[in-house]
Amino acid sequence: MRLFAALVLCAFFIPAFGGVEITRFDSPEQERRYQEIIRGLRCLVCQNQTLAESGAGLAADMRGAVARMVREGASDGEITDFITARYGDFALYRPPLKKETAALWIFPFALALLLLCLLPLFFRRRRRAALDETGMRRAAEILGEKRGGG
Repeated sequence: MRLFAALVLCAFFIPAFGGVEITRFDSPEQERRYQEIIRGLRCLVCQNQTLAESGAGLAADMRGAVARMVREGASDGEITDFITARYGDFALYRPPLKKETAALWIFPFALALLLLCLLPLFFRRRRRAALDETGMRRAAEILGEKRGGG
């Protein structure tokens, strides 16, 4: 039984230690460029992580392609163009402002503006509801006095 338990534990915990990825470069400048580029690219599986942070298989493949291109001397623009040609502008953490990505840039500001415009209406309704409650209590008091006293 202990052997079975040990095998089950190994089956769950050993894969957690197997994901170390080592990428070697010829110069520290290449390493710096590589790190900068993968921090600016989005993992398409995780979507809220950069390639540098993600442990997904697709992210590892994308990191490998970026590392190969850095070693071959490709410029940052060439690497970015390659990634966007293959995966689209969504792969960029900061997509360029153009017709296809305008909604990504405009929507957060439009939403914030809409909420700021609706905020006074919300507080006005709350204030009106509070006044209505006070008025209702006062009316109940007046009616109670008239019924009881009259």
